[in-house]
Amino acid sequence: MDAQVIAAQRKIETMIDQLIQGLPRIGELSREERRDIIARYSAVLEGNFIYWMTATLIATQSPDARPIILENLHEEVRDAHPAMLRRFAIAARAYPTDQDALAVNEDLTKVRLFLGRLSAVQSLATMAFFEGFIQRFMGYLAALAAAQGSTEMEYTDVHGVCDIAHTEGLFRALAAEMSVNPLGPDQDLLEGVNLLRALMEQVVFYRAAALA
Repeated sequence: MDAQVIAAQRKIETMIDQLIQGLPRIGELSREERRDIIARYSAVLEGNFIYWMTATLIATQSPDARPIILENLHEEVRDAHPAMLRRFAIAARAYPTDQDALAVNEDLTKVRLFLGRLSAVQSLATMAFFEGFIQRFMGYLAALAAAQGSTEMEYTDVHGVCDIAHTEGLFRALAAEMSVNPLGPDQDLLEGVNLLRALMEQVVFYRAAALA
């Protein structure tokens, strides 16, 4: 794998580690705070992940990278992952409201607009970060739902496993794309990663930020 990709992967993994290590202790959250994290997460993911990955596919030029993205999309659609997430949120009594959607709207819009620029290498780095974060976040999300009294864990069980392979695949796709479609000198490889990290921070820490 290219040295630039290896360096980017290490940076992304460090960012994921920092996010996971900074998650609030579940025992210190109120029932409402647990509910709000699940709801904001669902408000972001259910209607956007397939869109994000499709935008990445449209942008990607490498014949070696495209099948990796298509396989990810095929699994998302075939197994109805948005329906899994909806069942998960409903069972935890955390189905998002308009207030949950508005809480993440500004940062979510930034991510949407960024991916709409169709910069393949940046988009692949962004989605590699996200798949890596989701895989690590699933245990925490499941624990939040369990604390709410839910036993519906298909979504977290599936993504805790499949996203390991998805993350590895997206880093391979990133390397393949960079070999045929490199970034321009004025482009930041991690621009979208930083936007998506800010969105995930808003998902988890919105209430704390609002009360500060």
